[in-house]
Amino acid sequence: MSAAPAVIEGPAAWRAGDLTPGEWIHELTAAEAAEIEAAARALAASGKPLAETTAHDVPLPGVGGRLREVLRSQVLDGRGFAVVRGLDPARLSRREQAAAFLGLGAHWGALRPQNAAGHVLGHVKDLGRASDDPTARLYQTHERQTYHTDSCDVVGLMCLMPAKAGGRSSLVSSVAIHNEMRARAPDLAAVLFEPIETDRRGEAAPGERPFFTIPVFNWHAGHFAGIYQRQYIESARRFDGVAPLSAAQTAALDLLDAVAEDPAFHLEIDFQPGDIQLVNNHVLFHDRTAFEDWAEPARRRHLLRLWLAPAEAQALPPVFAERFGSVTPGARGGVTVPRERWSAPLDAE
Repeated sequence: MSAAPAVIEGPAAWRAGDLTPGEWIHELTAAEAAEIEAAARALAASGKPLAETTAHDVPLPGVGGRLREVLRSQVLDGRGFAVVRGLDPARLSRREQAAAFLGLGAHWGALRPQNAAGHVLGHVKDLGRASDDPTARLYQTHERQTYHTDSCDVVGLMCLMPAKAGGRSSLVSSVAIHNEMRARAPDLAAVLFEPIETDRRGEAAPGERPFFTIPVFNWHAGHFAGIYQRQYIESARRFDGVAPLSAAQTAALDLLDAVAEDPAFHLEIDFQPGDIQLVNNHVLFHDRTAFEDWAEPARRRHLLRLWLAPAEAQALPPVFAERFGSVTPGARGGVTVPRERWSAPLDAE
């Protein structure tokens, strides 16, 4: 891994004030939304296992090209995120909602399993779990997540139902954080280019250690790539052979968090039903604010989630294979699970 420049330039190195409110929203026309709905209904009715969905199963001759261009120009090569708006989930059954999102995802990249059960369709819901449970994932709680990355190139979220209050999506450029840390404390920025252990939270495949060891900041083939989850870095200290965090590591992580928390760096987005958010994990950290839910089960906050591997995603350093399984674009990321165990559950399990 070569040394990163002191200032990494490009559209992904944004601060909140650099963006025009709403510039990331791409509104579907009525005809485009209708095309997606029709394709989703056909797939849902076909009987094909949804975990096997490909772009061929969801033909989108009208809108497909536009959606792929949004991924390329805005998410992979641009600011690192986009929101596609205009679908109405109330017009679709749960199976049709899943088919729509999986079908769109297949146009953006290969589907990747998100947990040890092999789920390629995830459900972000409060299941009553708590972050102090070492096997719980933060998306299963109502708590704030804090800034982190998911173990894939691109994470997609589709809002079926927003929370009663809170639950906003918060995004920050990890490239901008790097630049700010290099300016303020280059010695601490350098610490984050060194390997550090992160807890797999009970999702290690046979033969894998219960943690992976990848630097938070990486520079490879002219590209920056961040990978981060502070709680999981700290919980990895519970394993034999993992040393306590050093004073320098703690100071570096504290500075990273302080920059991310600065309103000058991050922005928060409210989801509307049907919104689809795409986030490039290599150049952004994402968060979710804590939320209050509705009492009625049918109204409770519910997002669908995809982990995607676009064929045109950036090169990653070899060390990422420890978490992504491979560094081959289009065939990397997710949790290592045999393909025959992949599934697309229609609700949280």
